[in-house]
Amino acid sequence: MEVFLVEDSARIVQLLEELLGAIDGVRTVGSAARADDAIREVLVLRPALVLCDVGLAQGTGFDVLSALRDRAPEVEVCMLSNFATEPYRRHAARLGARDFFDKSTELDRMRDAVAARAASPH
Repeated sequence: MEVFLVEDSARIVQLLEELLGAIDGVRTVGSAARADDAIREVLVLRPALVLCDVGLAQGTGFDVLSALRDRAPEVEVCMLSNFATEPYRRHAARLGARDFFDKSTELDRMRDAVAARAASPH
């Protein structure tokens, strides 16, 4: 399963790549730190899953989620944030996010969810 990362911290991108690289059948196909770059690249690559931070160098993860819902509805998007408050979670769900993970406390849950998605028939 191909995964694209939308995250403006190089350290977090590296951490996510390491976590995902340990999952059989999962391959990171790219990353972007800005909303417009992420949207453009995901529309070309059409990965199965996008892991998208809420706060970006330009724009927001919600911008990415909205654009992909309208222009690439087959691409699943899971949101990430260090501020995974209920209002953010509800907003992401309304916009069509598959899930929402707190980068501070839920990376194991994110890894397990990605592994389960990769292992399931599509």
